[in-house]
Amino acid sequence: MPDTGYLIAAVATAVAVTWALRALPFAALAPLRSSPLVVHLNKAMPVGVMVILAVHTLRDFSPRVPDRAWPTVLALAFTVALHLWRRNILLSILGGTVVHVVLASTVFAP
Repeated sequence: MPDTGYLIAAVATAVAVTWALRALPFAALAPLRSSPLVVHLNKAMPVGVMVILAVHTLRDFSPRVPDRAWPTVLALAFTVALHLWRRNILLSILGGTVVHVVLASTVFAP
């Protein structure tokens, strides 16, 4: 069995590393909040996320396969309409995803 001093040093090291790793993100955020880059990303990223999701969803889109095309078209129309109505990006993403999953798995399922 290791001696008491070694155990105390090991526990103190673990506590210090754990505390430092948990405190580091908060210490790093303080100077970033006033950064012009972070302010720009905060404004631009919701649109970027929507574009990435739309491109990812539409990359395999083929109108020649109606069973797969209709859920995508209807979910995309629902997402756009919901976003124009409520102007809430999270609601639009979640709503469009739910509509697409429901249509693809039930109504237009092969």
